[in-house]
Amino acid sequence: MCGRYALGIRASFVRYQLEQQGMPVDEAPEDDEARETYNFPPGSYGLVYRADVPDHGVRDTDDSGPSSTAPQDEQHEEQFPQHDGAQESVAPAASQPKHYNYQIKVMKWGLIPFWTKRSPDYGSMLRTINCRDDSLLENKGMWNTMKQKKRCLVIAQGFYEWLKKGPGGKEKIPHFVKRKDGQLMCFAGLWDCVKYEDTEEKLYTYTIITTDSNKQLSFLHDRMPVILEPGTEEVKLWLDPTRNKWSKELQALLKPYQGELECYPVNQAVGKVGNNSPSFIVPIDSKENKKNIANFFKNTPPKKTKGKVEEEPEEDRETVEHDGTENKAPLPATANPVEEKRGQKRTHEDEGEESPTKKVAKIPSPPSPVKSLPKAVGGKKPKSATSNKNMTLKSSPAKKTESGTRRITNFFTK
Repeated sequence: MCGRYALGIRASFVRYQLEQQGMPVDEAPEDDEARETYNFPPGSYGLVYRADVPDHGVRDTDDSGPSSTAPQDEQHEEQFPQHDGAQESVAPAASQPKHYNYQIKVMKWGLIPFWTKRSPDYGSMLRTINCRDDSLLENKGMWNTMKQKKRCLVIAQGFYEWLKKGPGGKEKIPHFVKRKDGQLMCFAGLWDCVKYEDTEEKLYTYTIITTDSNKQLSFLHDRMPVILEPGTEEVKLWLDPTRNKWSKELQALLKPYQGELECYPVNQAVGKVGNNSPSFIVPIDSKENKKNIANFFKNTPPKKTKGKVEEEPEEDRETVEHDGTENKAPLPATANPVEEKRGQKRTHEDEGEESPTKKVAKIPSPPSPVKSLPKAVGGKKPKSATSNKNMTLKSSPAKKTESGTRRITNFFTK
């Protein structure tokens, strides 16, 4: 089954990829004509690769017996006359093969047969988004005309499938399936063209053919799209418009894919139609964070974790010799007398001792001769004139001082 796929690329890029794989593209739509989405739902307009043939296909010219599709072909011929008056009553002979161009065409997903009179509702259209391969075994049914004359390839990057888990399969985990080599996927498909009553507009639609899942995807679902290898003889056979009779050879092409695929769980948001993001085709890390895809992008810088500091790698650099100890901060040019005094004061207060005085700046000597100096008090030598124990930055009430410990300003007033 294929109920959703991804096509988040432009038509011009699809054309380039197909041509690189040996598939000629004589006509392609403009980039804005097709929808670019990583969540491609039924009813959207996708890109289809096919032979450029009339809307009714290349007619069967085998006159050996009546064709089983003759009544439908006659009805289709009435609806869609031949293009530009081209005469196709005689099929190209083997000696004179006719050249067919190939094109990328925009079509709606959900096949609507050419005999439909009015636009079907959405539920009816959902029934024709896929076509089972076993329904093409017999030459009857609604697919009979399309399988003989209107075969195509549906272009995609990959498709989604939901893995059912839990009781009753209530938990559904979306998985994305793509080619391991990263090339475009080419689903085998059928197309048709319809024109409703009371309108002149034509609507081109398509369906995707499904088959049994291969061993790799059997855990996910029992059905998968038929994937054909671009540029191979199988693709040429499938798209050959002159092969207008269904055969065992064509039926044999509808088999499980034998190449290498990648399959992994993706963001749950893809389950809602209308959501669109490149992250939908990116695998999630179920162990750490099912909704975090940052680890997938190798060049994305790591996120900063709140409350944690990322350690930088160690550096090899030469150390610079300084006088004293080395640290990363620049050494001060001069000592800060205020900070030194504060530090000394705290230290001596802890020890219960009186803070020693510290020389702040050199004071020029008073002019000689000095008349008299303060006398020693209690047999002690007088302190230096530059010493000032009570000098602080903050203003404080004056304290009583003993003789010989007067402020330096009082000393010079004499």
